[in-house]
Amino acid sequence: MRKYCYAILFLCFSVVSRAQQDQDSAWIKEHYTKAEITITMRDGVKLFTTVYAPTDASEKHPILMMRTPYSCAPYGKDFSGRLWAGHWKYYARENYIIVIQDVRGRWMSEGEFVDVRPFNKDKKTNTDIDEASDTWDTIDWLVKNQSNNNGNVGVFGISYPGFYASMAAACGHPALKAVSPQAPVTDWFMGDDFHHNGAFFQMDGFGFYSGFGKPRPKPTTVGSYGFDFPVLDNYKFYLESTPPKLMEYMHHSVQFWKDMYAHPDLDDWWKSRNARTAMYDIKPAMLVVGGLFDAEDCFGAWNLYKAIEKQNPGASNRLVMGPWSHGQWSGRDGNSMGHVRFGSNTSIWYQNNIEIPFFNYYLKGKGDKPNIAEANIFMTGENKWKQFDQWPPANLNKTREYMTDDQRFANRRPDVLTFQTFPLEEDLTLAGPLTANLKVSISGTDADFVVKIIDVFPDKFSYPESTGRNDYPMGGYEMLVRGEIMRGKYRNSFEKPEPFKPGKIETVNFTLPDIAHTFKKGHRLMIQVQSSWFPLADRNPQQFMNIYTAKPEDYKKATIRIYHDSQNVSSVFLPILR
Repeated sequence: MRKYCYAILFLCFSVVSRAQQDQDSAWIKEHYTKAEITITMRDGVKLFTTVYAPTDASEKHPILMMRTPYSCAPYGKDFSGRLWAGHWKYYARENYIIVIQDVRGRWMSEGEFVDVRPFNKDKKTNTDIDEASDTWDTIDWLVKNQSNNNGNVGVFGISYPGFYASMAAACGHPALKAVSPQAPVTDWFMGDDFHHNGAFFQMDGFGFYSGFGKPRPKPTTVGSYGFDFPVLDNYKFYLESTPPKLMEYMHHSVQFWKDMYAHPDLDDWWKSRNARTAMYDIKPAMLVVGGLFDAEDCFGAWNLYKAIEKQNPGASNRLVMGPWSHGQWSGRDGNSMGHVRFGSNTSIWYQNNIEIPFFNYYLKGKGDKPNIAEANIFMTGENKWKQFDQWPPANLNKTREYMTDDQRFANRRPDVLTFQTFPLEEDLTLAGPLTANLKVSISGTDADFVVKIIDVFPDKFSYPESTGRNDYPMGGYEMLVRGEIMRGKYRNSFEKPEPFKPGKIETVNFTLPDIAHTFKKGHRLMIQVQSSWFPLADRNPQQFMNIYTAKPEDYKKATIRIYHDSQNVSSVFLPILR
């Protein structure tokens, strides 16, 4: 009977949600017009741009823009569902002029597409272009030609569009007043999507790029087909697919994939694709947003904010980090992540209290200056928003759902080293970056090292209310709060990898992405150390070599030791908030 009631409730909610979307879409179609235009860049390349403009002529309206490699579809007379499916509908209700543009070389825009195109600070002629110049040219055309605009422009975007938002901030156009890079692609070698500390995240990289990266010889409204996986088991597929085999699956036709294989280490090619190098002389107000459990671009949000802060003293620069997966803050459901609940709808709270007031103030002059702190961080565990006047907080004392998933499966493995505290006698809050300092020796010449910070729930823990969705048993749950991998050959330099000397004790020191979590009284803090995160990250052959060329016979067994004695102390430094 209870299951039947839950089904009825869920059905009612779905019907109400769909009815609301139908009502919103009808309102937007009645009060907006759609125009498809091409805007000519300084080098003559035309970028396809869709403009949704309010019919209201009682006042002039601001422009809110997203530049994307993922298409401004649908093409033609139909309206985009993103205008009413998420929180964009609130901007429509505020009569924003909403602009979506296909970036250079993607979909219906002309030109050559270049992944994370390097920022060119020394542009001298009209042939010297980058994403910042394309943004400048687009903004300049819009404020001069789009009817009924008020001369104020904002740019936002999530993930790859977050990278284009970062480049917009670097363009310097005087009409650009507010920018929000959200989960921004920032550094594909050090921490976003493709690599973490030099270790290749093959599942993300290949799964994404085997479709996205296919050549597009001319403008088109039709996207590329993805890869037809011959084996649906990810573990089996990647176990049998060495890097050369993955290149074969790409048919050697994807330029970025070939470039990546040609640059296995952190060289100038990768450094030029680090978005932080463009974050100087930033003029617009900045709102950097990310998810504490973002499996794809957790690194980008933390580190883009820090770069802007360091390189632009006095800039208006704010940070928001909530308990979200990739882009979860733009939807309706921010109550939970996997099996872990947060006690409130954090996404709706963020939209109504931070993002929309931010753009309304800087683009419309609406309301008082938003009461948005320098750093607005949701402290998981405690399940409360906290406001800080800087990040990491000054008073520190150093002592996709897998991001919160139960780690008991790993705790039972013989190749995972586990440490945990006794049940805590009082709450313990960690806020800031963590540093792992490992003393290790290996029998081979290379190895990977994974450190995970875990919140162990009490054995009798349960949430006070039921969701009615086959509640997961939370007693003894081991919640992954933060984890990161380090490729050992880069322990001394990402530019110049070095082999280990078999049997020699060496130091592997690396920083994990920031943490914002309270371990509640009665919980335990657990640290796990292991040497593989496969299939998330590629396998290490455990011998020093260019892994992109590794063949099946190159993968060797190895003995890996972690030392924690009086002479060789392995440690993890925790950012404890007093």
